[in-house]
Amino acid sequence: MIRQFTRISHPELPRELEELTERELDVFRLVAQGLSNVEIGQELYISDTTVKTHITHILQELNLRDRVQAVVLAYRSGLFDSEAQPS
Repeated sequence: MIRQFTRISHPELPRELEELTERELDVFRLVAQGLSNVEIGQELYISDTTVKTHITHILQELNLRDRVQAVVLAYRSGLFDSEAQPS
């Protein structure tokens, strides 16, 4: 259902995304996929504390309240569509 919804339109990406590091974009992508902090840490070979730090910075930089808003932003914008993976 989410994939169908996201095909409709893609609003412009927030300029603040440019401020995120490559690692933060990696974390953001995995959050958008629904992974837990532990799973993200295992995937990226970083500690849970480091994952939490990255998520906190992502939320602050993008002015989001929580992970749910981050996931909605990622899907609405098409940020992590298979064709538009971050470099």
